[in-house]
Amino acid sequence: MDERAVHPLWGRLVLLAFAALDIAAVVWTATHLAEAPAGNKIVNFFSYFTIQSNLIVIAVMLAIALRDPQGRRWQLIRGAGTLYITITGIVYALLLQNVAVGIPYPWTNDVLHRVTPLIMLADWLLVPVALGVSARLIAALLAYPIVYGVYTLIRGAVVDWYPYPFIDPRSQGYWSMTIGLVVLVIAFIVLAVAVIALGDLAARRRTRQEA
Repeated sequence: MDERAVHPLWGRLVLLAFAALDIAAVVWTATHLAEAPAGNKIVNFFSYFTIQSNLIVIAVMLAIALRDPQGRRWQLIRGAGTLYITITGIVYALLLQNVAVGIPYPWTNDVLHRVTPLIMLADWLLVPVALGVSARLIAALLAYPIVYGVYTLIRGAVVDWYPYPFIDPRSQGYWSMTIGLVVLVIAFIVLAVAVIALGDLAARRRTRQEA
């Protein structure tokens, strides 16, 4: 497998600029939050998958911009970040676009849910790496979203707050919610396979062009 993914200088500068934009969106949102129960505001903010996935890719973009690490372990982290922010973008577009999810500012909404996912996908395709699709890799990539779901359900039951309606059993009941979450997990598996497979295909194409 070709696990090299060297970014040109201009690409690193672009990622640095978008990392700064993403940081600004996260900070703006955090400092302009709607009121929440005492002691819960900050925890609630960092309990959104949107915020967590954006923080992950901010770290990835900064690492690429400043050092451009190489090696399979790093490329797995980069691929994971790309997958998670892609999940954020697709779930928002399909399920949450017309739902109030605690981020009421249009420009930050666009940066967190649209711009950053597109930038990370573009980076993954323009500077590709071949990791190889395998059940073990897909399971590793999906461990974090599954742990996030478990955390959200446990904390939600304790504090009576859930970040997203599709993972909130209060209005739809546990059975309906479980069916919906199973469908989401299947969709995430397909998406993980697609992200890795696209990286493989793009990397092979690059190798043929360089030969």
